[in-house]
Amino acid sequence: MKKRSTTILLFTLVSLYPAHAQEKKRDYDKVLDLNEVTVGERRNVIHTERLPDVHNTYITAGKKSEVIHLDGVNGNIAEKTGRHIFAKIPGVFVYDMDGSGNQINISTRGLDPHRSWEYNIRQNGVITNSDMYGYPASHYSPAMESIQRVELVRGTSSLQYGAQFGGMINYVTKGPDTTKAFTFETINSAGSFGLFSSYNAIGGKVGKLTYSAYYQKRHSNGYRKNAKSDAESQFVSLMYDISKSFRIKAELGRSEYVYQIPGPLTDAMFRQDPRQSTRSRNYFNPDIYVPSIVLEWKASPNTQLKLTTSGVYGARNSVMFDAFANVPDTISSVTNAYRPRQVDIDNFKSFTSELRLVHQYDLLGFRNVVSGGIQYMHNKLRRRQLGKGTTGSDFDLSLTDPQFGRDMRMTTENVAVFVENLIFVTPRLSFSPGVRVEKGSTDMTGCISYYDPQNLPNSIQHSFPLFGISSQYRIGEHSRAYAGFSQAYRPVVFKDIIPGSVLEKVDKNLKDAYGYNFEAGVSGSIKDVLRYDVGLFQVMVNHRMGTVAMKDENGAAYLFRTTTGDSRTRGVEAYLEYTAYKRYNGGEPQTELSFFTSTSWFDARYVRGNAVQNNENKSVAGNRIEGVPTWISRNGIQFQYKKLSLTAQYSYVSSNFANPLNTVEPSANGTIGKVPGYGLLDLNATLHLGPGYKLRVGMNNITNKQYFTKRPTMYPGAGVWSSDGRSVGISFGIRI
Repeated sequence: MKKRSTTILLFTLVSLYPAHAQEKKRDYDKVLDLNEVTVGERRNVIHTERLPDVHNTYITAGKKSEVIHLDGVNGNIAEKTGRHIFAKIPGVFVYDMDGSGNQINISTRGLDPHRSWEYNIRQNGVITNSDMYGYPASHYSPAMESIQRVELVRGTSSLQYGAQFGGMINYVTKGPDTTKAFTFETINSAGSFGLFSSYNAIGGKVGKLTYSAYYQKRHSNGYRKNAKSDAESQFVSLMYDISKSFRIKAELGRSEYVYQIPGPLTDAMFRQDPRQSTRSRNYFNPDIYVPSIVLEWKASPNTQLKLTTSGVYGARNSVMFDAFANVPDTISSVTNAYRPRQVDIDNFKSFTSELRLVHQYDLLGFRNVVSGGIQYMHNKLRRRQLGKGTTGSDFDLSLTDPQFGRDMRMTTENVAVFVENLIFVTPRLSFSPGVRVEKGSTDMTGCISYYDPQNLPNSIQHSFPLFGISSQYRIGEHSRAYAGFSQAYRPVVFKDIIPGSVLEKVDKNLKDAYGYNFEAGVSGSIKDVLRYDVGLFQVMVNHRMGTVAMKDENGAAYLFRTTTGDSRTRGVEAYLEYTAYKRYNGGEPQTELSFFTSTSWFDARYVRGNAVQNNENKSVAGNRIEGVPTWISRNGIQFQYKKLSLTAQYSYVSSNFANPLNTVEPSANGTIGKVPGYGLLDLNATLHLGPGYKLRVGMNNITNKQYFTKRPTMYPGAGVWSSDGRSVGISFGIRI
């Protein structure tokens, strides 16, 4: 098996301690003095793993975490098919809305999947959310072929990285073979609906310098008419070992794509032809840069410091004829031209600096770990909307009137101080209490053509002391019980503040949503035959945003955007994988047959709240939260023989509602109504043809199920959005 040399951060080895808690201190020092190890490169890692107790300055003991090795995923990697990548992560809701392969939109535990914005999204530990406090969507979209593994940590560890309810997702890029001065990798994919993707990367180590870079380009005509997509991404990483204890790393990532938006459908249109289009002149274009500089210093065998300075810069552009699905985009008989399109432009300038420290210390015969730090964010977001664009049909952001209908600036400054302490009570039992203090302000200026600026909230202060605690008990060598509680909050974001029309007004005293995450479960393995992670959770979100019907002093009706209610999501998350047969050859599995299920059950309801129906306020207490299915279940059969790996996967998602009123019957324009449940069958395979050669083939949605996942109320347009039908794909990779 090909060998590769990998530099291991020393503090991650602290996770080995609980199994040897009575060993002498000098034995640990010997372990901690190791700088490098040579490990075998595994051909297929088809099982989901969890993070060690201490990982990259983060304490993950007692928390629910998962690690996905992309090399072992049998699936459509080029198009970032979420149900394949996150197949073994229970509770992941995949929202298909943004074209094949452009971005991943997921959520867990009943949260909002729009651009995964309930998560703290990172690449190699660097924040990539566009603006955490103004518009926390993740527009940065690197090539999935460049990712080595995906690390997902649930919300109970949010004290360490942010206050998000969802948790953190860290996309770790592939590292080069440091035994060589130069390596090259190319992965080329082709498939249904005009898909072609090419990923090309170089890397290596010369002296003290380790480098890597890639360029990726992808084209797809899309499943629906007028759904063409052209994307590209680039990345470069330079790391220099100044000494054995100090190194510096500089990285720059960029992603950009132009997606032709085919428009929403009504339910009748979807039944007639789910591949049809209602728009031919709509486009979306995010262009994002993520630079970063990271300094790592091993101050002593027991102390590690890490300083990360990074930014997110770029734009989110769209040009659209924005209307309901039953409003056609036609040529006027008077002007003999289309109507002018709406141009929207967001500009992001987000800066983050984060200093983290992890330190080991001995107390009462046990080696404990403390992790803490300080984070400073300065975000500037300029949002220009309702610009009068051209009557043309191509991607064109030019204006026929220089003034935007909405021209707003939002500036946020935020400082967070955090600390968490991993304390061992016995060699098996540990607790991790923690605290995070967030303090900042968001100031908004600008104008809205149809709105009195005096009625806008122009400054929002937030100050939150957040507390949490996690616990873990090791049940033997390979299993554990865990439980945790952590407070969280979600700041008021730009879309909450800006009134959508002249009929809306905004509460000047808006409050940030706040609440908590709670989870408890057991995880581990039994005799390398059964792997499991079964747990319970509850997420409470107070001060959810919404609208209520009001009347002014003259009796005129209007919609008032304010805090409308609280919600609670409870559920069960279960991952089970049973290896029915395994045959070894030379110490490695030669033949393996296994079965897995990744299933979750949600009870997501409003505890209190109101919604508008026929210009009257109606209580939604007890109703289900919109966009949250009761069941999400992914089940598979895996077969591995020598160099061949096969996965047959069946994914089921039950129905959900599109609005808090839980309206069942679809509206004429497709914006409200029940979202039907659906089941999908996929078959994917990977074949290693020899050292450095890999072939992937797959057929997805074999039964050609016509389905949609959600009825959005904002971008890309209110209504029904068809997901992909049957498709085939092939990918061939070479690494030398």
